[in-house]
Amino acid sequence: MRQGWLLLPASFYARDTTQVAKELLGTYMVYHSPQGTVGGKIVETEAYLGAEDPACHSARGKTRRNAVMFGEAGHAYIYQIYGIHYCFNVTTDRPEVAAAVLIRALEPVIGIELMKARRGQEEITKLCSGPAKLVQAMGIPPELNGTSVVEGPVKFYRDKNVQEQEIVTTTRIGISKAVDWPLRFYLAGNPHVSKK
Repeated sequence: MRQGWLLLPASFYARDTTQVAKELLGTYMVYHSPQGTVGGKIVETEAYLGAEDPACHSARGKTRRNAVMFGEAGHAYIYQIYGIHYCFNVTTDRPEVAAAVLIRALEPVIGIELMKARRGQEEITKLCSGPAKLVQAMGIPPELNGTSVVEGPVKFYRDKNVQEQEIVTTTRIGISKAVDWPLRFYLAGNPHVSKK
């Protein structure tokens, strides 16, 4: 990858989910797709805390759909919404916690023309400004569900750390339970965020 970028190790994800969600901000999500490499800086995330979190998929127990959440940290959890779109999460904490971080928005950096073609969208701030949009722009297939984000085709890299004062903490979007929990995080002033 780019000079100075460091691959995030599995141990990065095997920690408190809220902390991981915050520390993923400013890192780079990269997918080595068959059509070319695409990626961007993570500017928005949401934490889902497992059984204690009523909005989390794992809160009602293990199913075929959410089984990846009950595995080791540092794996892709990809699920379908509205029967057509997909969202990308990375598993966190200990397996018995069954938690994950939803990647909500990216600032496109690599493979921007390919992203534009996939989205049919020329406006760069609209390419990855939402969880389903970024999966479509990056061309991530659902078959990558369960793959390692350390060894698989989707990886995360750190360049420099984001300072706490750069992070806005607020409530999550598009959920009906635990709506007031402050578990959405985004980079202040970034135009690629899905919603301020």
